[in-house]
Amino acid sequence: MTERVLILGATGGVGAALARRVAARGARPVLLARDAGRLAALAAELPGAESVVADVTNAAALKAAIQGLGAPLSGLAFCVGSILLKPALRTTESDLLDAFRLNAVAAALAVQAAVPALSGGSVVLFSSVAARTGFANHLAIAAAKAAVEGMTVALAAELAPAIRVNCIAPSLTRTAMAEPLTRNPAMAEAIARLHPLPRLGEADDIAAVADMLLSPAAGWITGQVIAVDGGRSTLRTKAG
Repeated sequence: MTERVLILGATGGVGAALARRVAARGARPVLLARDAGRLAALAAELPGAESVVADVTNAAALKAAIQGLGAPLSGLAFCVGSILLKPALRTTESDLLDAFRLNAVAAALAVQAAVPALSGGSVVLFSSVAARTGFANHLAIAAAKAAVEGMTVALAAELAPAIRVNCIAPSLTRTAMAEPLTRNPAMAEAIARLHPLPRLGEADDIAAVADMLLSPAAGWITGQVIAVDGGRSTLRTKAG
């Protein structure tokens, strides 16, 4: 039976790269995103792909969309996220709630809705290097992504042994979401030099690890937060 992998946020940089990898290894990507036009274009690129339009911040619509896909699903990747950079003393209650709702609550509700179809499957969530490495101006997103890491281990414990749950924590990656930080070549180069492997991440760097975690090759891996960050979270070199 062909694997079906649900990719939420499929039209983002990492989501689209993951969809292409899933299709390349013979599994069927099931694409979920809120932009119908971009979703249709991606689905047309991947023969056999399924697609559904939904906004992950609409809990009822998200649940209906996922349950409407039917079983079985072999995997779920929640490739939705945000980057809010703002001084802590200017971060509002709304900033905090919005970041938590999108990055953590929506991920939890997506997993809840998919569990009945995911027997024997794998879940991949996304954190950030900022969740464990202190950066100024990252209060809202660091808090929300740290919640995702806690949710990862809680879900991994509760859903074992039937469903594996893991998390990827990237550093800054060249995607449309990060474009405000990467559009300036001097700024992008300065941030790249902060990494022991001195470049920014590419969407496919992240997608490669996500695809591995979703595949049978990761059959004995669960409850892990895996840094894909050019060494930034753990290493300090002479240059950095």
